[in-house]
Amino acid sequence: MTSELDARQTAVAEGFGFFDDWSDRYEHLIELGKELPALAEADKVEEALIRGCQSRVWLHAALDADGKVRFRADADALITRGIVAMLLQVLDGLPPAAVAGADLWFLERIGLQAHLSPTRANGLEAMVRAMKLYGVALQARATP
Repeated sequence: MTSELDARQTAVAEGFGFFDDWSDRYEHLIELGKELPALAEADKVEEALIRGCQSRVWLHAALDADGKVRFRADADALITRGIVAMLLQVLDGLPPAAVAGADLWFLERIGLQAHLSPTRANGLEAMVRAMKLYGVALQARATP
């Protein structure tokens, strides 16, 4: 499964590689966020909020019939929404163990953390941590 994870990360990194400067890369993030399906208001509950994000970010995860992790997420800020959409492109639909143990090297490759404010960088780390924890929890639930 690592090869699928790596292929997804490569695709996202290449998508950002088309842009030379960070204002264009931010625009790309905003576009990714606009493409993310909105959560229903009923799903924007306190229990789904990711702690550590300056913006409000809601994250849900469940196993599908094939045992893959299916994420749904939303955020109240455009760039943050784009960040979570990008993380979903990489992690959604992978087995729980792949999510739990994911080395998200593409974040370094695109230089995202270096170009985020400290609060957004903390939020990114909180999103990654929450997604990996869902992977751990869903893996434990799926293991007989």
